[in-house]
Amino acid sequence: MQLGQIRKDGAVVAAIFEGEFARPIPAHTVADLIRRSEAEGIPLPKLADQLATRQRESLPPILPIHPVEVWACGCTYDVSAEFRDGELGTREGMYAYVYKEPRPEIFFKGTARVCVGHGQPIGLRSDSKFTAPEPELALLLGSKGKILGYTLANDVSAWDIERENALYLPQSKVYNACLSLGPVIVTADSIENPYALDMTCAIERAGATIFSGSVSTARLHRKFEQLVEYLLRSNSVPAASVLLTGTGIIVTEESALHPGDRVTIAVPQIGVLSNPAVTV
Repeated sequence: MQLGQIRKDGAVVAAIFEGEFARPIPAHTVADLIRRSEAEGIPLPKLADQLATRQRESLPPILPIHPVEVWACGCTYDVSAEFRDGELGTREGMYAYVYKEPRPEIFFKGTARVCVGHGQPIGLRSDSKFTAPEPELALLLGSKGKILGYTLANDVSAWDIERENALYLPQSKVYNACLSLGPVIVTADSIENPYALDMTCAIERAGATIFSGSVSTARLHRKFEQLVEYLLRSNSVPAASVLLTGTGIIVTEESALHPGDRVTIAVPQIGVLSNPAVTV
């Protein structure tokens, strides 16, 4: 099932997406659905189908969930660890160490306040000259870390700020419009193997592609359950939160984002997430 949100009659409501059409779920956001699903013991896809209207409407998806919290993982692909050690000027092997050791890198990315959906502008910090997209698979979490579904994420990051000092990571990662999610959430029962998804990313500038890359989630070094287990250690993350699982596509400084660039991330089983870049 493809689940997400639409704007209808001035309100944000959940919807089931079927091709180019949406079946609204009146009086519920996706977060509301998750909480009701857990309270009533009804699987999320079943509840959504029960509550959705039978009428199909031509309404585009917006931000698929307004997450209570967003957390993110790093160094889950070898290419990410190698790049950060090799080009960010950190002490030798710091990121490779995290890649190899049992404990993953996990950091707080923000709340719904910093999130945008498909088609909305992503932010470039005014004090950064090397901001880059980080295409990632994101997990939608229920209570106790249950994986309810998957969506695409762009963990926009000011790499030059982290390069200056690793302790500046929060400023590199957390600011206005620093994360896009979408276009929809594919419920967990609809993804046969989340470790066999092919992801692409492209940056377009003035009609020309200045960067393209791809990766398979088969290259992930850690299982999602391991990431979630570490996230929840002494940390009661609420239902309707999102966990980003790390990037395997590295954009180098030669392709740093400029205002007006467009970033497009795609996974066939989920869809296309595309956003223009603006200075915030």
